[in-house]
Amino acid sequence: MNGMNSTNTEAGRFREESLPYLTADLPGVGGTIKNFDEDFVVEEVPKYEPSGEGTHVFFAIEKKGLTTRDAIARVSRAVGCQRRDVGYAGLKDSRGVTRQVLSVEHVEPEKVLAVSVDRLRVLWAKRHENKLKIGHLSGNRFVIRVRDVERGCLERAEAIVSRLVEVGMPNYFGPQRFGMRGTNAAVGRAALLGDCEQAITIICGRPSDTDAPGAKQARELFEQGQYSESFKSWPPGHCTERALCKRAERGPVEWSMLWRSIDRAMRKLYVSAFQSELFNRVVASRINKLGELIPGDLAWLHRNGACFAVEDTSAEQSRSDQFEISPSGPMFGKKMTQPKQDASELEEAVLKENGMNLDGRFSGASDRPEGARRPIRVPVEDSKCSEGEDENGAYLELQFVLPPGSYATSFVQEVSK
Repeated sequence: MNGMNSTNTEAGRFREESLPYLTADLPGVGGTIKNFDEDFVVEEVPKYEPSGEGTHVFFAIEKKGLTTRDAIARVSRAVGCQRRDVGYAGLKDSRGVTRQVLSVEHVEPEKVLAVSVDRLRVLWAKRHENKLKIGHLSGNRFVIRVRDVERGCLERAEAIVSRLVEVGMPNYFGPQRFGMRGTNAAVGRAALLGDCEQAITIICGRPSDTDAPGAKQARELFEQGQYSESFKSWPPGHCTERALCKRAERGPVEWSMLWRSIDRAMRKLYVSAFQSELFNRVVASRINKLGELIPGDLAWLHRNGACFAVEDTSAEQSRSDQFEISPSGPMFGKKMTQPKQDASELEEAVLKENGMNLDGRFSGASDRPEGARRPIRVPVEDSKCSEGEDENGAYLELQFVLPPGSYATSFVQEVSK
């Protein structure tokens, strides 16, 4: 068994954002998560099964301590294909045990089944007609063990889970969306406001007592303008910071050019983190009436992800009560559909608090995101709470299924508090 030796650091950072609980009136169980790989298991629920015929091969993998991209890199090397040729339905991070389906074309199933690499094993392989693509997923099934819980935890957990099943889970973005230091959203905000110097300084500066010694020193040196020394001080793994320091040491520093030197995918990651923070703020503002439609809402249709304008809230509320639809929130961007009336005022207030344009589209900013809508709550299915004990001690086990794109951290945080 591979020890994780971690506590609820992710969850703790998430709560520092002061996001309210849906179940604030119900006591939590405390505890820690992700102490061991086996304490956090996620399995994809496929949208369809492979047919058994075709030039593509679908195959299920189980990985530990690897991201989906890490797994794809290892599989592609093992079967002799390019990374871009490996299909996947969703990305998973490296924490815990993940079972998910990938696909390759023009590779024999037997060759895929024979793949043997560290921290990854192939469970099955079957032929299919098409490549697996993002979104070909019905949901994710989680089995999470919470350790160091308080006495009487099962009854408390069952009461909280019952509320989440009845009302829905707040669809907050989890801490992994905001980076190890929790600062990605601040970087994205600065960039969208055109303050590239602040964006770069947040990435490379702003030393904290929580930083590793080498990283803290590198950040201090960066803020002192000693870019060459900062470059030398960064520990392995800080590729973006090192690249920025290397460019900055050439002087004089052109902050906007330095920002544009960052890989485009990374720039998008920072901006999407800020989008996510704004969305979380909108969810928080509606937490006490999560399923209640308000004038001007754009409702999310859960069966297919479509949105429509609510013309008559009283006529549509019964559909929300039955969890057929839910209010949606903003992933602000240039192509996002705008709500009207009360819903628009609520979302514009969140933008205004962050110094952004009230049109909700970041119209004056560079690196503008596309924008989209997202449900402010999601259904919780197949939930179960139980107590148990293994070689690592006692635990509370939570089992549940969430739609794609929703974060198990939000569920666990409601239970543990």
